[in-house]
Amino acid sequence: MTEFSHLDKDGRAHMVDVGHKVETARRAVASGLVKMSPDTITAIRTQQLPKGDPFETARIAGILAAKQTASLIPLCHPLPLSYVDISLELIDEGVYIKATVATKGVTGVEMEALTAVSLAALTIYDMCKAVEKGIAITNIQLESKTGGKSGDWQKDK
Repeated sequence: MTEFSHLDKDGRAHMVDVGHKVETARRAVASGLVKMSPDTITAIRTQQLPKGDPFETARIAGILAAKQTASLIPLCHPLPLSYVDISLELIDEGVYIKATVATKGVTGVEMEALTAVSLAALTIYDMCKAVEKGIAITNIQLESKTGGKSGDWQKDK
């Protein structure tokens, strides 16, 4: 059987021991797009949504999600995050979300950034669903990461 990092010799899931790894500064940026109709975009822009401003609620949801990633994704390590930023921008297609997460630790924060974007996007949907049910959450992806043994990485533009 091929050896997998998250399975033991008997094929059972386990958390990888990262205690021997060196702490480094780590940062990850993820993004996503919440596509919606021009009418919904206008409702956001003119503050006409029945539930109120979706951006601040989504920003808080994204920050909380980053902090809870280890509780949501079974084999992720809990990390002491030093920074989480969620930016939301109203664009022609809908809402563009970007999460930046940082720590000084022994494992990366890619999953925290991706989780932050995902929950911020779901919150945008929740805040807008009264005016549009067909909203699509798309293109959630890692944009870049720095630090760690594997070094820096950036998505090709």
